[in-house]
Amino acid sequence: MRLNELLKYSDIVVQCHDNPDADALASGYALWWYFQKMGKDALFIYRGRNRIQKSNLRIMIDRLDIPVSYEPDWSSVPELLVTVDCQYGQKNVTRTKAENVAVIDHHQVIDELPELSEVRVGQGSCATILWDMIRAEGLSVDDDRKLSTALYYGLFSDTNRLSEVSHPLDRDMRDSLTVNRSVITEMSNSNISLDELTITGHAITGYEYHKKYRYVILRTEPCDPNILGVISDFVMETEGIDASLAYYVSPYEIKLSVRSCVKEVHADELAAYLTDGVGGGGGHILKAGGTIRPDRLDQYALPGEDIVTVTDRILEERLESYFSLYDVLYAKETTLDPKGLVLYEKLPQEVGCVKLNVLFPEGTKVEIRTLEGDVDVTVEADLYLMIGIEGEVYPIREAKLQTSYTRTGKPYSRVFDYDPSITDLVTHERKTVMEHAMGVISSGGARILAKPLDHYVKLFTAWDEEKYYSGNPGDYIACREDDPHDIYIIRRRLFDKLYRKVED
Repeated sequence: MRLNELLKYSDIVVQCHDNPDADALASGYALWWYFQKMGKDALFIYRGRNRIQKSNLRIMIDRLDIPVSYEPDWSSVPELLVTVDCQYGQKNVTRTKAENVAVIDHHQVIDELPELSEVRVGQGSCATILWDMIRAEGLSVDDDRKLSTALYYGLFSDTNRLSEVSHPLDRDMRDSLTVNRSVITEMSNSNISLDELTITGHAITGYEYHKKYRYVILRTEPCDPNILGVISDFVMETEGIDASLAYYVSPYEIKLSVRSCVKEVHADELAAYLTDGVGGGGGHILKAGGTIRPDRLDQYALPGEDIVTVTDRILEERLESYFSLYDVLYAKETTLDPKGLVLYEKLPQEVGCVKLNVLFPEGTKVEIRTLEGDVDVTVEADLYLMIGIEGEVYPIREAKLQTSYTRTGKPYSRVFDYDPSITDLVTHERKTVMEHAMGVISSGGARILAKPLDHYVKLFTAWDEEKYYSGNPGDYIACREDDPHDIYIIRRRLFDKLYRKVED
């Protein structure tokens, strides 16, 4: 959906969920701002039983001039109702009658959405979606520092002070906004009430420790999601704890905060595993978070179990399953069991390449941003960036490029979920990669020994001993024919596109 599709309506109401948080307020503010820019006099409301009371949110509304009004008894029927940071008809938003409904959200989809919808489950905040949609209309929020600050604080709050940011678009917004830092500090320092301080103490003293895998579980009363991060960070200072899960259960959502301090457990992977099929999770290797929709757990409930009981049980079962599920392999110390290994050779494949000193001068320290994460490199004369068939990128030296690939002489053009970009770490100048990419065709012929996995593995490669690559059943584990320690994982969906079996 494009925002300009909403401009055919005149009587417009923007509604965020009941008991709004910072992301809901920022998202509604951004949409209201867009309508004002386009000459539409929209209203921004929230409903429910409770007026906003939290100090940080009252400061946010006051300092940033957010035009939101509390309308518990709203009875008008607008021509268009747009719900932001929530989905029409769900438990966390009071139903408002309207002739037409639109939805902009980043939570897991539960029911059928209206035709006018933009839901991106992978985003850390709904504020990011509004920022991106406004950009798509050719507008910029750069000149409105109050709105920029609100958008930043929406992401800041929904990702535990940015520690759980995982999607590159969230990082793009974070890096581009010009914000009022003093207001961010003021709101952040008013985030915990005395009641929430008590909640924190009760959660910490009521921990559950699992000695075998060295992780701890803490359930709190419903609270601001940032409190979960505070609790998680505190318990990770404890000797003997390698990972932690803090969570609360409310009628509207179950929020999780996940931490790890060992390289064998990626917090973002664990958060995704805990929420698989019932919500969503992500973040960084050490810090992550997630959300579960309570009604998604109905399928797992046993007779007589309430939502708290089924949540406790499912999370404990999934934690135990995760830690017992994976074999951990260190490529430098192992070779693959020859049983089942088959010889394959690489197929010729068109990919893209960019010479980095075309984008930035030699010696420039740059950050390469992709869907898989950020990579920092220094631009050198013979350093190129390769772009694979799914937008994955990796550096390569010119000598290897010349021997392994043939240039097509044509631009490399593909559409990816997120186009890689490069940013100068000093000046913060940002350039997109694809507009400079040229096509190259791999020569093929490189031979590997590979077999499909029948279990889960975490592989520490010979060239990266700190970050593992996860392999799932059906993916392939492979090594170069001439180097048994050069072991890596190839995704099932890519294997047949990249390799063919060597016939006897």
